[in-house]
Amino acid sequence: MKTTKTLTLIALLFLIFFTANTSWAGTKLSGDLVIFHAGSLSVPFKEISKAFNKIHPDVNILKESAGSRTCARKISDLKRPADIMASADYTVIDKLLIPDHASWNIKFASNEMALVFHHGSRESKNINSKNWYNILMKSNVAFGRANPNADPCGYRAVLTMKLAEKYYGKKGLAEKMMKKDTRYIRPKETDLLALLESGTIDYIFLYRSVAQQHGLDYILLPDQVNLKNSGLKDYYKSAKIKISGKKPGTFITKKGAPMVYGITIPKSAPNPVVAQAFIDFLLTADQGMAIMKQMGQPSVVPAKSETFSAIPSRLQRFATPQQ
Repeated sequence: MKTTKTLTLIALLFLIFFTANTSWAGTKLSGDLVIFHAGSLSVPFKEISKAFNKIHPDVNILKESAGSRTCARKISDLKRPADIMASADYTVIDKLLIPDHASWNIKFASNEMALVFHHGSRESKNINSKNWYNILMKSNVAFGRANPNADPCGYRAVLTMKLAEKYYGKKGLAEKMMKKDTRYIRPKETDLLALLESGTIDYIFLYRSVAQQHGLDYILLPDQVNLKNSGLKDYYKSAKIKISGKKPGTFITKKGAPMVYGITIPKSAPNPVVAQAFIDFLLTADQGMAIMKQMGQPSVVPAKSETFSAIPSRLQRFATPQQ
């Protein structure tokens, strides 16, 4: 299975290289391109960067992954220069960067929450989509999740627990789950993979795409729980969590919502022209988005943007105005 996927990806990269139709293909681009991105984008962005460099070999792409909220705070609080910020939750850009540090936001991909494990996980032969919450609460089973204040996957894990309590009719379930195994909370979701592979923990609340990319087993959760289905957006809103706000000591309430990734170019970007070229490549259906789809993160391009008028003209085709 992994060999087949590898061959498919190689064929895809070959096709992209020889059929690139982006308007930037004949433009001479160079210099460093600094990208801050969500941990769940690490694998697809690595492959997309390789494909982009086939066309623009003089661009030195420097990728730095972290929880999306941590990425945003590197720009807003630490004043670190970045050319692109790609978030696992587009609202991170809206809440923490716009309007002071960025002017616009393009929604570009989706995902879903899953419960990830491996062949050595305790109870892995018994767990399924109907009993997973009971398995996690067993004393001999340990699970991990990301930090809600640093990473969207962290607050989405909590929202998943709260939606599970509602869906399965188990009063008090979310609170019990949140109090269990708190020592296995990490800054971002991909930090938990080493704990899983070492057998320290048995399960992770994680994005389905990351499980697919790493060849891990996973339990698919009902749509009422997995934050995937855009048709259930009003249902998802019934779950909420309080997380840290824009300034220290402040808080915001995050409600459940379908998963949508967002991307922007910060106002202080050192290399904005190359940043636009990379985003153009990323968001083009038969180029970067083909790789995203191959990696388990389907496109939502074009999607409505509340900041459409501020999007650079060469990128506006990847969004639609908010009505």
